[in-house]
Amino acid sequence: MNKIKQSLTRISNSNKKKLFFSLFTALLITASIIAISASVTSSQKTKTKNNIVSSSLSLSHHSHTIIKTACTTTLYPDLCFSAISSEPNITHKINNHKDVISLSLNITTRAVEHNFFTVENLLRRKNLSEREKIALHDCLETIDDTLDELKEAQRDLLLYPNKKTLYQHADDLKTLISAAITNQVTCLDGFSHDGADKQVRKVLEQGQVHVEHMCSNALTMTKNMTDKDIAKFEENNNKKNRKLLEEENGVNWPEWISAGDRRLLQGAAVKADVVVAADGSGNFKTVSEAVASAPLKSSKRYVIKIKAGVYKENVEVPKKKSNIMFLGDGKKNTIITASRNVVDGSTTFHSATVAVVGGNFLARDITFQNTAGPSKHQAVALRVGGDLSAFYNCDIIAYQDTLYVHNNRQFFVNCFISGTVDFIFGNSAVVFQNCDIHARKPDSGQKNMVTAQGRVDPNQNTGIVIQKCRIGATKDLEGLKGTFPLYLGRPWKQYSRTVIMQSSISDVIDPIGWHEWNGNFALNTLVYREYQNTGPGAGTSKRVNWKGFKVITSASEAQTFTPGNFIGGSTWLGSTGFPFSLGL
Repeated sequence: MNKIKQSLTRISNSNKKKLFFSLFTALLITASIIAISASVTSSQKTKTKNNIVSSSLSLSHHSHTIIKTACTTTLYPDLCFSAISSEPNITHKINNHKDVISLSLNITTRAVEHNFFTVENLLRRKNLSEREKIALHDCLETIDDTLDELKEAQRDLLLYPNKKTLYQHADDLKTLISAAITNQVTCLDGFSHDGADKQVRKVLEQGQVHVEHMCSNALTMTKNMTDKDIAKFEENNNKKNRKLLEEENGVNWPEWISAGDRRLLQGAAVKADVVVAADGSGNFKTVSEAVASAPLKSSKRYVIKIKAGVYKENVEVPKKKSNIMFLGDGKKNTIITASRNVVDGSTTFHSATVAVVGGNFLARDITFQNTAGPSKHQAVALRVGGDLSAFYNCDIIAYQDTLYVHNNRQFFVNCFISGTVDFIFGNSAVVFQNCDIHARKPDSGQKNMVTAQGRVDPNQNTGIVIQKCRIGATKDLEGLKGTFPLYLGRPWKQYSRTVIMQSSISDVIDPIGWHEWNGNFALNTLVYREYQNTGPGAGTSKRVNWKGFKVITSASEAQTFTPGNFIGGSTWLGSTGFPFSLGL
């Protein structure tokens, strides 16, 4: 139980106060939340207009019209309207579309706080398995993250559209709410291994799904608002929007970075704040100790130099520690390794050797490794949820579920990623550029999948983009590639999105290219794209004929998946000091 008590302290002090002040309110609304959640399905969308009329007698005509317009296009319109219209003094709070989104986020926050108490009560149960305790701990962490994301979205929404460009404001808001959606799914995914796990899941499911649907509605309304504003802006400016980049020495840089700064970023030595050395010659002997020494919520980069050596530990960079950089002595020399895995009782989420939750994280010249082996199933080497995180010249090596790109925005350049089943998976918005992505020999009977992308909502701005990379096999698989087929990906969730473009694909890839997850699941709703790939495995004539698969032929369509557009790279990649290209 010590681990559980420690996990409860992860809820920040400010969040705790709000949680307990909200308990009474949360308990009062529990019955209505359950009733609303149970009655809502996407098939009810056709009945929404009639339901809206009968649910809005207390609203002014003006407020009714605004809420109706905002909610009608969401995936769960009855829930959207019912939740908002039941708020006290609603007429005085609704003057425009933005007010509807803000109120929706407030209501959702209260529902998340209610879910916290559900988890806390479950932790008091006797005879919980170790994995169930770990999974509940994972839920506490994702609840804490969700509260932060919703509150940040509310603050950002108050500033909209005056404090940032429309493009940045839209991307930031969609990223925050998309991450909140993913967190609800992550919590429930921790209870999918054993029958006993699934019994605990049943207690959580209604509350988690309710929050997921509320977040989905807020995301749809946010996307509708920002898309409309951007379209109007571009029309007024003859579609000549911001100049994102210029070409210099083969690297695209944001135009606001001076030539002097570019030279500094490209070549200057990075000064370490602390040094980690296993032999005791530095400030710390472990990476975890060095992370603990970093200041809280710092806006200044905190560089942790990790000297050559093998560090056998599980490391977490928590959300309260931002702007940390891991700087190695060369990826072959600096290795962080462990072996947590699902077969031995972990959850996938908790199995990560290194877990990055703090934002603006950088890593350079390091190997992240999980040595559990293919028979241990899910065993993550690196999990990344910190927004605006980037990795340069790193190796990420394991077997099943090697790299968990969990949520938010990420960038990997000049990296080597190796594994077996679903070895790049998750629901972030992530671009891999100039990386070597190689499958390795799995267990007998296993099928290798490069990706398993987890988008659960069509409005999430998430997906896996592999650009200008090399997809192939490690030496142990190369001679056996006919025995162990490799596929570019399979749909882990309903709206799975993966784009492979301008990459070299070896003949280790099966000509059909992609694989189903379970029968016809998601084949019509997934978004799988290929564009200008080369190599013996790049031919598309024998690819799957699913509705969701397409070969891109338009450069303008492909441009939407570049770092400049897909992860808003022009606003942050320049500050990493890593090489990158914003366009095609």
